Formats: sequence, structure tokens, C-alpha cells
Amino acid sequence: MGTEAKVAELLLRAGAIILRPQQPFKFASGILSPIYCDNRLLLSKPPERKAITNFYVKKIKKDALEADVIAGIATASIPWAALVAENIKKPMIYIRKEQKDHGRENLIEGGLEPGQKVLVIEDLVSTGGTSLASVAAARKEGAVVESCLAIFTYEMEIAKKGFEEANCQLLTLSNFTILVKVAAKKGYIQKEEINMLREWSKNPAQWGRKMGFEQ
Repeated sequence: MGTEAKVAELLLRAGAIILRPQQPFKFASGILSPIYCDNRLLLSKPPERKAITNFYVKKIKKDALEADVIAGIATASIPWAALVAENIKKPMIYIRKEQKDHGRENLIEGGLEPGQKVLVIEDLVSTGGTSLASVAAARKEGAVVESCLAIFTYEMEIAKKGFEEANCQLLTLSNFTILVKVAAKKGYIQKEEINMLREWSKNPAQWGRKMGFEQ
């Protein structure tokens, strides 16, 4: 079993990912989804937390990702960035979604110097908006940001295009396509639900209406 499948199984087993094609979740954007991912649950499970941290580190080494600084994004990926930074003995920063309106009015917390290579750590990539805003914020401060490494991606087309346009590679420990295969093999979903899940990945915005959940 490859790394992507191992991570997918871990996420399913730990309850960090729930598949519910017949009773879809509603995202903040209004999109109906047969999948919900909350990787923050893994932080409360020491064995899984350690495993994911190790998978992050192995990916960094395998892909020879160069980084002077590890960056987390407020708030969900800050713990993961801290764990990775500690493991590979690198400085860490974190990037706010909005600039503070008091004190030093920081958008980026921690020491960052122009010209430093920054690896952005994410827990989940959906549309990619938050991740790409963080990449842009670090670059604005003179940092070199070539990659973003996440635990999981829904593989939305908008995210794919966004990272391509930003000239930033998106790397993940696992993804939606692999997860569906693992979920089917391990009995987390019924055979007839596989196509429902695959249809969602093709067009998340219209999936609810196509499946008859929206009129």
C-alpha cells in the first residue's frame, strides 16, 4: 500500500474524514458535499498525530523540498507546521487570515527575512483560497514560496487552477481520488455510492442539484 492510500485509510479510521453521500454536508460556501474532512481531530490522537507528522517529513525529504522556514496558516495548520518544524529543526512562522488591527499589526507572526525559502504547511485544501492568500502574503514580504504541502485535497478544479496561476506546486499526502478507492475497498461506502462521490469531484457546485438534493 502506497503512502497516499495509507494516509487515506488513517483519515477514515480516525474519523477525520466522513463520507455521507446520502446525507450531504453543507459547506460555508453553500456547496453540498458527500465528504467532510476535519484533520484537527488527529491532533487529539497521539498515534495518528505522530504518523501524519512522519508522513509530512518523509514527503519533504522524498521530494527534496528546500525550506529555510516552515509556515503554518491560522488556525488549523499551525500545530502541523510546528510539529514539522520541530522535527526537521527549522524556524517556523504563521500567517494570519487578516492583519491584526492593534500592536504591530502583523499579518505574519515570527521572523521572516527577504529571500528565505518558505514551505507552507496546510491541513486541508478545498478551493485553495486561504492557502494561496498565505503564499501571496509571504511573497509580499520577499520570501520565496515554491510549494504548499497539505494532508488532504478535495481536488477541486478551482484549487488546481489557482496554484498553477500562482506558480506554486501543491503537494499532498493523500487526495480525494485515492480516498474513494480506499473507502470502497475497506467498506466505508457502498458500491453504488462510488459514482456519487466521483460526480461531486467533477463539479462540486452543481452536484447537489444533479443528485436531487436541491430543487
